[in-house]
Amino acid sequence: MTIDIEPVGSVRAALGECPIWDTESQRLWFMDCRAGLIHQIDPATGRTVATSHVPAPAGSFALNADGRLVVALRETIALYDLATGVQQTIAQIEDRHPNLRLNDGEALADGSFIVGTIHVFRNEGEPPLGGLYRLYPNGRLVKLDSNIGITNGPCISPVDGRFYVSDSSVRTIYSYVIATDGTLADRRVFVNTQAYASGPDGCCFDSDGGLWTALVHAGAIARFAPDGVLTHKIELPLTHPASLCFGGENLDELFVTSIRDSGRLRGDKPLDGAVLRVRGIDAQGRAPARTRIGMAS
Repeated sequence: MTIDIEPVGSVRAALGECPIWDTESQRLWFMDCRAGLIHQIDPATGRTVATSHVPAPAGSFALNADGRLVVALRETIALYDLATGVQQTIAQIEDRHPNLRLNDGEALADGSFIVGTIHVFRNEGEPPLGGLYRLYPNGRLVKLDSNIGITNGPCISPVDGRFYVSDSSVRTIYSYVIATDGTLADRRVFVNTQAYASGPDGCCFDSDGGLWTALVHAGAIARFAPDGVLTHKIELPLTHPASLCFGGENLDELFVTSIRDSGRLRGDKPLDGAVLRVRGIDAQGRAPARTRIGMAS
């Protein structure tokens, strides 16, 4: 493989997360969680097309089918109207703590939004608050699991249909069966990334069922086959890559967001905080789903 890596645009995020490829506009969306900024970039030109502001710190977002955004804020999930700036709170988690907030999330094919929490600076042996939640299109919020310290990379395998999610605090990616009622069961360890000197951060699948993840402490991205075997490890000119998604006209490019200063992690390389485009990986992703929160059925 001949890998080509280049920065996209000039935006440098403090905490770059949640990249989403918009197949309709051929634009890349991503969030600077610490600043509460959601950027849209045209990778063909590198131009920042638009930037929207939401309350910080924010965790993640999804493109809703009606043109609005579903945004995970500290303790609430809201609908955000890009045209008017109006924000409508849809749901709120039950736990409150200064070191707890919503973190990474993902749109599912049925129009729901799955999102988890991050609970940092806990005492030794103290279980994390919050957990993993699913917001249904009708606004019903259901807690799916608990005891997840730092939720990252929720995604569904196109091969086995299982739901995968990282707990970066224990350097482990888990998988679950999605039951017919939408709940999760049969939690298993898919891979532990301790051997790669990093926790796993954001994740996405390619069409062959390979799971790609950002090795946030190792300055690299990695691919694991459906059996958990490492097949690719690509070093990046970044201190802390954070998340990634497939994009481009043929969905065969990876876009990687990164961290300049998250409050806990810092980097001083020239491209820290940038979005990178990785070409030549010989893999293809799938078009992302859109949520249908707050829309009539």
